[in-house]
Amino acid sequence: MTDRTYRIGIVGASSLAGKELSEELGQSLLGASDFVLLDEEEAAGQVTAAGDEVAFIQRLEASSFDRMDFVFFAGGAEVTKKYWQAARRAGASIVDLTYALEGEKDVLVRAPWVTEVLANKSRQGGPEPDLKTPAVVTAHPVAVMLALVAGRVQERLPLTSVAATVMEPASEYGRAAMDELHQQTVTLLSFQTLPREQYDAQVAFNLLPSLGDAAKVKLRATEGRIRKHYAGLADSELPALALQIVQAPVFHGYVVSMLVELAADSTKEAVEAVLVGEHVDVVSEESDPPSNLSAAGQEEVMVRVSNDAGEGERGRRFWLWLAADNLKLAALNAIACGTELRRLRPFGKVQ
Repeated sequence: MTDRTYRIGIVGASSLAGKELSEELGQSLLGASDFVLLDEEEAAGQVTAAGDEVAFIQRLEASSFDRMDFVFFAGGAEVTKKYWQAARRAGASIVDLTYALEGEKDVLVRAPWVTEVLANKSRQGGPEPDLKTPAVVTAHPVAVMLALVAGRVQERLPLTSVAATVMEPASEYGRAAMDELHQQTVTLLSFQTLPREQYDAQVAFNLLPSLGDAAKVKLRATEGRIRKHYAGLADSELPALALQIVQAPVFHGYVVSMLVELAADSTKEAVEAVLVGEHVDVVSEESDPPSNLSAAGQEEVMVRVSNDAGEGERGRRFWLWLAADNLKLAALNAIACGTELRRLRPFGKVQ
């Protein structure tokens, strides 16, 4: 198939992830496509943007996928499970941002940016999609951040260990989690009863490594997903990941404290030098440190490198302070997955 116009469906177009995806798709290699915005009945009729054009969200039905080339699932996991087979039968290439399909047979978890970094390794980041691949799941943004940075370092400075503490933003769990964080902030300041439906804990003005038993936000599940996706992307080429996840009282953006240990002594300048490249913005000490605020709207993973204080100018342990826009990173990875699947379209449908 030549550079013709594709027909692309975005399921869950009213969600935070869906809106970010719609915006980024319009600026991508797929930007000349015809976009169809789809969602459940309560969101149908809403006006939003698809690329550079204003569009109405259409009601999602099994017949919605006729003549679709690509379908991106960006809403709820249950919606993905309900409709993905209909999209598959219609012959569409499927990209899942909801993680609903990661347990399905032959479905691959992908992060093309990481695959590119590990491309000079013998195993090249695991199996790649082919005509037998029913769908691809986008790797968790944190797994992408960690594997991308670790892979870049590993290219020239072999690693022996990788550890990270992840600050989790509310927007990773959708609008309901963001609303509850906002409501908690307001009610605490006005001495009212705290809403706890999403978190079953106070997250406003607080940092927590775990939430209440009745919480709808599942930190342990997220931690497990990051570990699994990182291991799959690393494909034994990177050290195992030691990980802790903390719920942070912020609405958007990931911040990660990452500790890497090298096989031989090196310097901060050498680590900075190997990190320089596409998708990574190395921030010097002369600039403000990366943060969830400075990362907002940025396409790159922002990184600052520091020596471990106990080792002096040369050593084997280095602290990396990472920040990224979680919604934008997820959208860009999904588009990279879609672009990767595009090469299969001239030869047949992804079945």
